[in-house]
Amino acid sequence: MRWVITGANRGIGLELVRQLAARGDTVEAGARLPAEASDLEAIAKVSDDRVHIHACDVANDASVAEFGAAITSPVDVLVNNAGVMGKMDSIAKLDLADATRTFDTNALGPIRVTRALLARLEEAKTRKVVHITSGMGSIADNSSGGAYGYRMSKAALNMANKSMSVDLGGRGFTCVVMNPGWVKTDMGGAGASTPVEESASKMIAIIDRLSASQNGEFLNYRGGTLPY
Repeated sequence: MRWVITGANRGIGLELVRQLAARGDTVEAGARLPAEASDLEAIAKVSDDRVHIHACDVANDASVAEFGAAITSPVDVLVNNAGVMGKMDSIAKLDLADATRTFDTNALGPIRVTRALLARLEEAKTRKVVHITSGMGSIADNSSGGAYGYRMSKAALNMANKSMSVDLGGRGFTCVVMNPGWVKTDMGGAGASTPVEESASKMIAIIDRLSASQNGEFLNYRGGTLPY
């Protein structure tokens, strides 16, 4: 299996790469600043050439185009993992420029990457596209408010996936969004409830079993679905 994972330099993305390489899969790993991705480089060095590191800034059109052009083999699974939290401001203090940057990375970034890799995905039979979203992107589940930029960006990503599932479903694609849980990473913080190893392993198991009947769903890493 050949996977493409963005945001692979730390957190969930890094752990996905680690576990996939350990079981013998090939990973094309995108990192915004590869020169600073020492942990990812360490995994690549012992991977028997199964982990390939590429520069990929998902908020930059040219960077994504170069990333897509560098991957010349069929891609079984694309995991759009790269994302940012942005400022967690109240409505009165909301930094609109920061919210725009958050939206550009979290919502438009996955569209850029998927578009750049469509040809490689169509060369494989699996054609799985997984966007890492958040429970905070669920409109139905929002009972605490706040986090405008982040919530809006993930809700937009969920909608993008829904359209993608309709547009690409007839071409054999299975496109889903997946909530990874509140994960102990630099982004999630030390108080998060889910170890990154657990989140990654459970998501991999779900992705392995993905079927066409799940196209368009909002999946939870523990199983089942979440409301849009």
